[in-house]
Amino acid sequence: MKDSSSDLQAREALRHLAAESKLRVQGGRIRRTSSRFCLGVEHGDYNGTELFGVGTDRFLWLAYKPNGIDRVRLCSANFQHDGLIDFKLGEVPPPRSPAFADTWARFPYGVNHVLQREGFKLTRGFDAVLYSNIPGGGMSRSASLGINLILTFLEVNEIKVSDEMKIIDMAQAVENDYIGSPSGNLDQIMIYFARDDTGTHYNPKTRSVRYVPIGKQALDFRIVSLDTGTVRPGLEKSTYKIRRAECEELVALAGREFGFNRLADIQDQSLYDRILARYGRSHPHLCARLKYIFHAQQRFHQMLSAWQSGAIETVGAIFRQDGIGLRDDYQISGPELETMCDLARSVPGVLGERMLGGGDKGASGALVRTESVAALKTAVDAGYPCRHPELTDKYAVHVCKMVAGVKVLKGL
Repeated sequence: MKDSSSDLQAREALRHLAAESKLRVQGGRIRRTSSRFCLGVEHGDYNGTELFGVGTDRFLWLAYKPNGIDRVRLCSANFQHDGLIDFKLGEVPPPRSPAFADTWARFPYGVNHVLQREGFKLTRGFDAVLYSNIPGGGMSRSASLGINLILTFLEVNEIKVSDEMKIIDMAQAVENDYIGSPSGNLDQIMIYFARDDTGTHYNPKTRSVRYVPIGKQALDFRIVSLDTGTVRPGLEKSTYKIRRAECEELVALAGREFGFNRLADIQDQSLYDRILARYGRSHPHLCARLKYIFHAQQRFHQMLSAWQSGAIETVGAIFRQDGIGLRDDYQISGPELETMCDLARSVPGVLGERMLGGGDKGASGALVRTESVAALKTAVDAGYPCRHPELTDKYAVHVCKMVAGVKVLKGL
């Protein structure tokens, strides 16, 4: 496969970092993992809904090579202040240790911990350098890193895992059990299973994936990530954790009475109305979270059908409706994210826009007619620095393509 311009840029960054860190990765391989763009249902994974999204061409590249010893040695071009991460296989800090809470080392430590907990014998270490151009919030850089590291540890140790959902479960466990981040599995699924130019539909009831090509009648459009330039804390320190707890609180409060185990189980209008009648006054904030999940599920299959038929205007309209629900009912957005949405909404040819990812900070996203991308960039450049002057040199507009989630490339 011929290198893209971003692959070439990544190779140069990796080559420089390998020389600087003296890590021996020449002659090895490069594993490239993508970012993701969720079309629905954002925040639906931990509530049990079906999911749909695509892989996007902002990547994380890991150049690696077995080193013949039982140590893992890594360095990141994005977090050079953390220096060299160097540890013996099996000798990592305990889960949720304050010693690594603010360093990216928690990911390779966590992968080592989870793989060994699952019974995999790790005896072969490797050297690796990594570089990423995935924005720091909203496009799942952490999930991309987790997937990449798990696949690398397994490959180097010649371990094959036939159940692909086990890869997803282990990647989620790294974040949930080791790091202490209450993430769902949407990000990992949308990255690991992504294919070029097609959407990924996940059904949690059967734990199955199917691919949904976009209809041939679709107008020419682009997926755009609007990076606000803000730094989002880990999910364990964010509103995400609060919203997840609220959803679980409503299940505990009303689930037995009304016969449901997750908010996704509430799909019948009469059941939804009875729950709101019972708890709307006493727990309005919990019912507001349910309102978003309920209506997003109602729109989900309409969106899937529109995608499959090529009715991108309808997909965009639903994307916009979901964004309003995330803002007003789920209350998971943030001022910078909504500034981006307001600016995007003002541009003719923007089909839909909303916040992306965990919430609070990070990136918003938009579906945009190709001929309107330049106008969107102009609107953001004119409006965003005026509203958030402290972020003038930090925000970015990323125009993305749909891509495969995992590729192994020729090494350095």
